[in-house]
Amino acid sequence: MAQNLDLRVALVQTDLHWQDKTANLAMLEEKIWSLKNSCDLIILPEMFPTGFSMDSSTLAEPMNLQVHKWMKQLATQTESVITGTVIISEGENYYNRLLWVEPDGTTQSYDKRHLFRMANEDASFAPGEELPIFSLKGWKICPQICYDLRFPVWSRNRWKKGKAAYDLLFYVASWPAARISAWDALLPARAIENLSYCLGVNRVGIDGNQIAYNGHTAAYDFKGETLANLEDREQIQVIHLNYTALEEYRSKFPAWKDADSYSLHP
Repeated sequence: MAQNLDLRVALVQTDLHWQDKTANLAMLEEKIWSLKNSCDLIILPEMFPTGFSMDSSTLAEPMNLQVHKWMKQLATQTESVITGTVIISEGENYYNRLLWVEPDGTTQSYDKRHLFRMANEDASFAPGEELPIFSLKGWKICPQICYDLRFPVWSRNRWKKGKAAYDLLFYVASWPAARISAWDALLPARAIENLSYCLGVNRVGIDGNQIAYNGHTAAYDFKGETLANLEDREQIQVIHLNYTALEEYRSKFPAWKDADSYSLHP
């Protein structure tokens, strides 16, 4: 498919019921249906079925169980890709796993690489080793999860024969209000340094550990200019991303040609 189509992306900023999958899936289903099939991609916050919980052994489920099946059903019904992270068990490990579920049920995943040790996430989950690039309507899309935002090498765009590894970088998060200034600063920085659109979807409300979240879900273009900012309100916003504008800017301002060469070994 030609890469000159807008990408319609729904940013879902919501409160979450603490460790209650049934309540969260019911609430999110109602929100998603309000979009009336108007999107190509629907992005949910980190650990949207449970909240940011370290109780991995109790809350985890294997692939293709309750939450994954719910995502498949909604993706088919809405004809949209749905993505967000779920606590997944695999073998003896638990993962904070982002699922990328397409309308035909095809699923790809990314396991969170940088685990937030200040909340003991590294003691409850295994880190990911691979960073996939997803495709949608000709766009190349790079997934990231919350704490990954603080580590720019992991999200660094790579260029080969004048082509970028990705065109859109997105983060799903449970980023606390106490450190929201870092979120606000780093999201546009990632857009600028990678010559890419950059989106960040965060939650609102107070979780079961009495941690407060104030959203600031946002979208930035390849120059770091704000396309959307949901501030601290529980809401959904659909944004339109233009591929032609991105390519034109990359051509006029090819900073990627002067990027440092390096290799990354997890």
